Amino acid sequence: MRLLAFLMLVLAGATAAAAAPFKSDRIAVEVTGKGPDVVLIPGLSSSPRVWDTTVGAVPGYRYHIVHVAGFDGLAPGANAKGPVVAPVGEEIARYIAEQHLRKPALVGHSMGGTLAMIVAARHPELPSRVMVVDMMPFLGAIFAGPNANPEQLAGIAAQMRTGIATSTGEARRTRTEQTIAGMVKTEAMRPVAVAQSLASDPAVSGQAMSELITTDLRPELAKIKVPMTVLWVVPVGAPLTREQLAGFYKLSYANAPQAVLTYVPDSAHFIMWDNPAVFRAELKAFLSAK
Repeated sequence: MRLLAFLMLVLAGATAAAAAPFKSDRIAVEVTGKGPDVVLIPGLSSSPRVWDTTVGAVPGYRYHIVHVAGFDGLAPGANAKGPVVAPVGEEIARYIAEQHLRKPALVGHSMGGTLAMIVAARHPELPSRVMVVDMMPFLGAIFAGPNANPEQLAGIAAQMRTGIATSTGEARRTRTEQTIAGMVKTEAMRPVAVAQSLASDPAVSGQAMSELITTDLRPELAKIKVPMTVLWVVPVGAPLTREQLAGFYKLSYANAPQAVLTYVPDSAHFIMWDNPAVFRAELKAFLSAK
């Protein structure tokens, strides 16, 4: 009887620990569904709502949907000052560890893809697999070529940070609408993305964007040993052909030879909205792979 009582106490303690609320001044996390754990991470100035249609169409999983502080109406918290991207990545890793998620799959769109790679590279014991939705491991290569270094990109990053952080009023709305028009092919979804961006803190968005430009994760990809899937598109107005961009992606992910690079047609940056059928099929295959 004493042994039984002891085991019940241990079980109760473990259950209490697993149920302990997660507190963070950098992220909030919504949990929905039942099944294997999947962490969904939205992109720059985006909301957890970008995943709503995906979650509804791909049931059978327990989704942990990240909301970055400062984006889409969530108070900036600790993201209001100093670095954003790397600290947020660490908070996602802490969430996975403290909530006792068992080898979750990580799925990140845009900046969310960067965060997924940060978690997988710097905490390789945590995830079971990683999906990156339209993001390169070194965004700065788009601005200054694959051989650029963070120092060379400092000026571009600072200009981008200032431009986003100081834009206000109608000028900000116009700039946002123009940007989203090139990122979302589905016109009906553009107002949603615009609203999320306008509800985001400009200083946090600007700081995060500047960090994305100067963060080069290519050397760290070798630390990621789990399966990877990378979905990519040809951006609207891109000066590169599909074949050229495919080569660029292959070179960018060379340190992760296990990564499966998949081109998605008929889509701009928000693949989950622009080509939901292909995206959901890819996600289902990714999550169910052994």
